[in-house]
Amino acid sequence: MIGLEKLKLGLPKGSLQEYTLKIFELAGFNIEVPKRSYFLEIDDPEIDCFLLRPQEIPKYVEKGQLDLGISGDDWIEETKAEVIKICDLKYAKEGIRKIKWVLAVSEDSDIKSIKDLKRKVISTEIVNIAKDCLKRNKIKARVEFSFGATEVKPPRFADAVIDLIETGVSLKAHNLKVLDTIFESSTKLIANKKSWKDKWKKQKIKNLALLLRGAVDSEEKVSLAMHVPKNKLKRVLKVLPKLELPTVKKIAGGDWYDVFFNCKGKKARDLIPRLKRLGCQAIVEFPLTKTVP
Repeated sequence: MIGLEKLKLGLPKGSLQEYTLKIFELAGFNIEVPKRSYFLEIDDPEIDCFLLRPQEIPKYVEKGQLDLGISGDDWIEETKAEVIKICDLKYAKEGIRKIKWVLAVSEDSDIKSIKDLKRKVISTEIVNIAKDCLKRNKIKARVEFSFGATEVKPPRFADAVIDLIETGVSLKAHNLKVLDTIFESSTKLIANKKSWKDKWKKQKIKNLALLLRGAVDSEEKVSLAMHVPKNKLKRVLKVLPKLELPTVKKIAGGDWYDVFFNCKGKKARDLIPRLKRLGCQAIVEFPLTKTVP
């Protein structure tokens, strides 16, 4: 189609890839990942989609080679990329959560805190963030770039590491202990400054951000519907989450009400037995696809 405007979008390859594709699907976009290709097929003719390392995406966005992309706070900070953070998508590879870069050493190490790193060797993938941290603490140490398998470096190849942690299982498996959190990160939708000034691109980006945020919010929540007897309605409404206003409708031909509301999934498991004890019937829980305020 001649003259069709396009938005160049970079999606993260690797640990964030699977969850990113899931969020886009919930937002209403179907994306196919062809074998041995970094050019993704997305069912929106106004978007060209590329699969790239999250470490690279911030710089490509800054330079305008991408109009927008998805990457973490860690790689935005590490690359010093000047981009616009459109919205926080809040997820990591395991779900809706932040990830942490932590300072870790061997269980039997004499290093007890960041102050003990003077003249030590630190292995990490986030060299610039590590150097900034050392500078703030007025500590001189050598920071070496790690190409991976960072957790195996102490004590033979490094005195300490700054490594990514979600569950902590890998560090424990390699007999490492965490001394401090160096950086916290979550996934961001970022845009090129020039693209954000373009009227058409800005609106397209805002529309995409709205749908993605709605998909992310829905991942944390479920919907509950139930029948509530009239004489228990006030008590039931008092136990519902205060931030989620329920929908209440009288059922024709009886002293019962339909009550419908959203809540966090973990909250539902505590609420349902309580609601049942209060006399609620026909309680139904179902997942959400998008929640757009």
